[in-house]
Amino acid sequence: MDWIPLVRQGLPSASVDAAVRLTQITHAQLAQALAIAPRTLARRKRAGALAPEESAKLLRFARIVERAEAVFEGAEPALSWLQSPNAALGGVTPLSLLDTDMGADSVLDALGRIEHGVFA
Repeated sequence: MDWIPLVRQGLPSASVDAAVRLTQITHAQLAQALAIAPRTLARRKRAGALAPEESAKLLRFARIVERAEAVFEGAEPALSWLQSPNAALGGVTPLSLLDTDMGADSVLDALGRIEHGVFA
């Protein structure tokens, strides 16, 4: 519940740089994963804050990265998994599915199956 007011007011634009730094992906990859145009992210950086919808997308991204890190017991294997094609996800990378709620749910489902030893 603590995140709701922060998302509504808009996360600081520095959150984007922090996500890029922590996940070691490019700004372009993050923009694609969030379904936000790179130029929009650049404008938000100058403005100092993300819009509420953009903040919610960034938070969804962060929650999935955190979940992957828990399942794979570390950042490096989690980030590798997120960027590798996955047969259970139709042969695409989990990162490429994070631009929609349904895609993000599919990634979370796949992580749950991995956690419980069900790979198919």
